[in-house]
Amino acid sequence: MALALSNNSRQMPGNMMKPGVEQSLVYSTPLGALYTGDCLDLFPFLPTETVDTIFADPPFNLAKKYGKAVNDSRSEDDYLSWCRRWLDECIRVLKPGGALFVYNLPKWNIPIGCHLSQKGMIFRHWIAINIKLSLPIPGRLYPSHYSLLYYTKGKPQTFRKIRTPIEQCRHCSKEIKDYGGHRHAMNPNGVNLTDVWNDITPVRHWKFKDKNRRVNQLSTKLAARVIQLSTNKCDLVLDPFGGSGTTYDVCERLDRHWLGFEVISCETIIERLQNSLLHPHKSDDFVEED
Repeated sequence: MALALSNNSRQMPGNMMKPGVEQSLVYSTPLGALYTGDCLDLFPFLPTETVDTIFADPPFNLAKKYGKAVNDSRSEDDYLSWCRRWLDECIRVLKPGGALFVYNLPKWNIPIGCHLSQKGMIFRHWIAINIKLSLPIPGRLYPSHYSLLYYTKGKPQTFRKIRTPIEQCRHCSKEIKDYGGHRHAMNPNGVNLTDVWNDITPVRHWKFKDKNRRVNQLSTKLAARVIQLSTNKCDLVLDPFGGSGTTYDVCERLDRHWLGFEVISCETIIERLQNSLLHPHKSDDFVEED
């Protein structure tokens, strides 16, 4: 049975969880709460229809070594069955109008998107994140993008318009497009955000990442764009695969409430949230106010 949420619990995300999960709480701030454990074990403690936006960046099933608690080398059927289980929980805890973003390889996001559509979620966008991280594969096109699925639970409650700077040549600094001769009519704040994001760079420099995190980290620019697109201040964001804590870091900077689950040790996430020397990636996005 879901607990009734009071005004006080809205201000303390940890209070939103049902009794019995207290021992899994490892870190909290006035804005968020981090729990250690498998998301499928923690989801049942989260009441139905309480979350505004979910950003999910699960393991990609590439046989990476995350630790004993993570199986990243499943059969295709097993991996997709596992995905459907946590996706169903995401749908349950989302508020009507809430947004779900799933970051994964195109190979996996095709069946994941099919499942979400079958469950009644509304497809909004397939966003291509243009990042070249792998080597060319013989006999195939060079894979140069990751997929970011964007679904909502019915009509979106929040969709904030984002504008990005007009692209300029990095050599001569002149604008790349002439916009059909109508440049003078362009919005001075930039162009509408498209569904192809060419400005998300790999996280390589140590000023952006914790040195204890050896596997890939997400750019704060990507997470910030997702959160600003789909939430307002004080909305609640859930990331069930905490990783390096990028989502929680961004929520702290943008005044969003957050809930986090992470099955591996949470020490890296906690250290990140306490480390004032780590920098967010520079963003020139212009977010229109409601």
